[in-house]
Amino acid sequence: MIKVLNLYAGIGGNRKLWQGVEVTAVENNECIAEIYQNHFPNDIMIVGDAHEYLEDHFREFDFIWTSPPCQTHSSFRQNICVRYRHTPARYADMRLYQEILFLRFNAKCKWVVENVQPYYKPLLEANKIGRHLLWSNFDIPEKFYEGPKIRKAQIPQLQKQTGFDLSGYKLPNKRQILRNCVDSRLGLHVFNSAVSAMEKENEEKRLIMS
Repeated sequence: MIKVLNLYAGIGGNRKLWQGVEVTAVENNECIAEIYQNHFPNDIMIVGDAHEYLEDHFREFDFIWTSPPCQTHSSFRQNICVRYRHTPARYADMRLYQEILFLRFNAKCKWVVENVQPYYKPLLEANKIGRHLLWSNFDIPEKFYEGPKIRKAQIPQLQKQTGFDLSGYKLPNKRQILRNCVDSRLGLHVFNSAVSAMEKENEEKRLIMS
């Protein structure tokens, strides 16, 4: 079993298709954490601060996926909402770059940091797949996934796309929760890329030892 740390887990879009894993998920919203746990009852769910959990537990896992809050980096929020809709301007949440640097210089396991295409030139070079930027310590081949336009998609389309039916939950922001879901196909592609990198390293070690 591959030990995985899934940070800022949301309802689990990225995790949906993973197999052969022992997952610890961290989510600070109790209602969203409940939905995740209902879909993935065998995962360990921790309701708490993912940023803090990463710093304290990063050595315990084979693979780490982290998706720090993206709203203050979003090109749509800055270029449309702030500029034209009078949404308050906010400092960019620098936990994103803190976690990239922290993992890059400290983690021995495979890791990926996922976020949106920002309104500025990324401060650290990243891979781009669809609307996602990915920072990692392993190769992630480029791949294209076609789905409904996220900005225009409504709850029925998003539920069909993500595979999560939220009709049984009383939530004020279902559309936003579904929009925040990472496409499960991308989640699987990234996970498989990490596993391939691990297998390659293990084979190289085996050859050296033989």
